[in-house]
Amino acid sequence: MAKQIILIGVFLVIVGGVFLIIEKNGINYNNPLDFKFEKGNTKFYFPLGSSILISVALSLIFYFFRKF
Repeated sequence: MAKQIILIGVFLVIVGGVFLIIEKNGINYNNPLDFKFEKGNTKFYFPLGSSILISVALSLIFYFFRKF
């Protein structure tokens, strides 16, 4: 159990570092399934595609943890 928590922590640190590098370099990530609506002063953003990608990634991570 402790090994899994450490691995999750290391994974989160790596993901956070990648996000910092992407943000620092000014790379924009535009997923085609993320919906953005702007009209006047109203902005609406619904990250459907990003939510699906995160869900698949987490499902794979937990699947591999159960296997080992």
